[in-house]
Amino acid sequence: MIAIDNIQGVNLFPLKIIEGEMGAVFHAIKKTDTGFSEFGEAYFSIVNPGMIKGWKRHNIMILNIIVPVGEIEFAVFDDRPNSVTKGKWGKINLSTQNYHRLNVQPGLWMSFKGISKSMNLLLNVSNIVHSPAESDNLPLNHPDMPDIWRTK
Repeated sequence: MIAIDNIQGVNLFPLKIIEGEMGAVFHAIKKTDTGFSEFGEAYFSIVNPGMIKGWKRHNIMILNIIVPVGEIEFAVFDDRPNSVTKGKWGKINLSTQNYHRLNVQPGLWMSFKGISKSMNLLLNVSNIVHSPAESDNLPLNHPDMPDIWRTK
């Protein structure tokens, strides 16, 4: 395993949380931010505690993922034939304590797990509107994928 942002096509960008007397403002993404290409759609996804979603690979979509509620552990695996990080994988936990935007370029496999015992919520701001035709899915225990989610 390597640091997730050492995988070619994965970037982490620190985000600001501005605390205020009446509440907080959580920055997510601006069109002037590095890693932003264009706006396709934004959606929220809830990851139930202990549940794992993935493996999924987008072939066109660029992901910009933020976790404003709870804690989610992300894993990214690179099996792209011409990548300098082919065969490598990395993990990172995102939460308000580690508040970053995870930018994942097309062609990388990703899965994620709800860590917090309460709600785990992610926001994805993607460059295109979601289309099932542009993505691939594999089961967590697929033999071509790294054995990172199985409990021993």
